Amino acid sequence: MKTLSRLSIATALTLGIAGTALAEPLTYAVDPNHTFPRFSYSHFGYSTQLSSFEGTTGTVVYDPEARTASIEIVIDLKQVNTGSDTFNGHLQGEAFFDTANHPTATFKSTNVVFEGDKPVRIDGEMTMKGITRPVTLTVTSFKAMPHPMVKRPAIGANAYTDVKRSDFNAGKYAPHVGDEVRIDIALEAIAKE
Repeated sequence: MKTLSRLSIATALTLGIAGTALAEPLTYAVDPNHTFPRFSYSHFGYSTQLSSFEGTTGTVVYDPEARTASIEIVIDLKQVNTGSDTFNGHLQGEAFFDTANHPTATFKSTNVVFEGDKPVRIDGEMTMKGITRPVTLTVTSFKAMPHPMVKRPAIGANAYTDVKRSDFNAGKYAPHVGDEVRIDIALEAIAKE
């Protein structure tokens, strides 16, 4: 009887350890109501202009135990918000976003670097106007915890990068209007059911 009991305990422990080692990473859906990519650039040196995008979607796969993650973000360029309907339309033109032919921009991670249990750098590729370039996001904050309202796991982060718009065939008026664009993203995502 003792042998059977020991065997049962050993089997339970083995299965428990195997279950932990084989735990699946969670997939999170980007919350478009709390995810806003913003971009800023110099306007003739007079001011730094700030604009944003609405309607951002995507997924994040995150495994805190393995310290791995992958991110895919889709930005709806037709939902640019500069504060001016006229300028929103201007940016959607062929010289800039060309939303008639390229309505979205994407970011896909290729590597996520962790310090402890938090991501601090996300290497990836950004595609806009059919042009793909390497981009590195610096993560300035990260939080993972159960969402207090929907009662499911959730994550949030802030990150930034700098790109040259001319690298994406959107460099009209450079260098007078700044070629270097800072992109800041506030992201929240909720685990899929």
